[in-house]
Amino acid sequence: MRPIRFATASLAAAALTLPLVAGVATADPSAGREAAPHSNARFDRLREAAPEGFFVGTAVAGGGHHLEQDYPDPFTSDKEYRKILGRQFSSVSPENQMKWEFIHPERDRYDFAAADGIVEFAEKHGQVVRGHTLLWHSQNPAWLEKGGFSKEELRAILREHITTVVGRYAGRIQQWDVANEIFDGEGELRTQDNIWIRELGPGIVADVFRWVHEADPEAKLFFNDYGVESVNAKSDAYYALTRELLRQGVPVHGFSVQAHLSTRYGFPGDLETNLRRFDALGLETAVTELDVRMDLPENGVPTQAQERKQADYYQRALSACLAVDGCNSFTIWGFTDKYSWVPVFFEGEGSATVMTDDFDRKPAFYALRDTLKGARG
Repeated sequence: MRPIRFATASLAAAALTLPLVAGVATADPSAGREAAPHSNARFDRLREAAPEGFFVGTAVAGGGHHLEQDYPDPFTSDKEYRKILGRQFSSVSPENQMKWEFIHPERDRYDFAAADGIVEFAEKHGQVVRGHTLLWHSQNPAWLEKGGFSKEELRAILREHITTVVGRYAGRIQQWDVANEIFDGEGELRTQDNIWIRELGPGIVADVFRWVHEADPEAKLFFNDYGVESVNAKSDAYYALTRELLRQGVPVHGFSVQAHLSTRYGFPGDLETNLRRFDALGLETAVTELDVRMDLPENGVPTQAQERKQADYYQRALSACLAVDGCNSFTIWGFTDKYSWVPVFFEGEGSATVMTDDFDRKPAFYALRDTLKGARG
């Protein structure tokens, strides 16, 4: 065993003339009270609006593309960001801070500083944590991808990583994205670009679920992917694999849809139907990375019509989750455009979150808030 070293929303938006967003008013003043753009009053918090046992989450900005931007680390440097993060949400997901390249940058060294900070923040603010992610084809460190390891070495590295990372946070993580994006768009396993499946074979997926469960028997273990919101070849592949793993007694507990959506495409209207079929297998389901990007005008400011359409997408995604008994975790992938990943990866698209760069609320925020309130009964 090699030695391991550790390192330690806007008022103007609220006042838009919006008749209804899929049947839900988007400027409900909550018994006559209308919040200021930056309000975090208890009656105006998403986590307070949610039904009991339903977790509303967001990704915690940091790492990844943020390192290349002209701002300091959002989570540790932006006080307003942290205030909203703690007050509005009951669940947090590290956007990048638990991915291999950040938490395991060298073979014999882990860097837990950023991940520890998020978990400690969550505990201080009464939030749960979604761990993200353990087996993936992307954002792996160069030492791993180019190390030329034997199959035996790779298997040992993967198991040791899981035992170390999951074990460190045992009892403190509600859900883990165990296997992330293991199928391509045609529903075929990523046998080329996923180092684990390529080198160790498809059976490694079941082994990873078993190892994670051994390291933290309390955590719920999920498959997670994009493009699986509808009933299609990709989600069918997950359905078939999950049924087989369950038959084998593998501890798979959940299936989650990322839901990175765009208004240039239609909303996945069979989202609820898709979630229900996984629910029928006895799995929990979740929406884990929702954002709704838009093709922006030349001035970079979305029109009121665009914001209404975006709010409709957010509301419909939330309603689909709320309609399924086992869907009790709903996460948006960042809450402010200030730190959104979308403009970096989708040229000409943006304004994908529920708040502006200045944390002013968009109609999408109110659509979520009012839908949550309506679900409380």
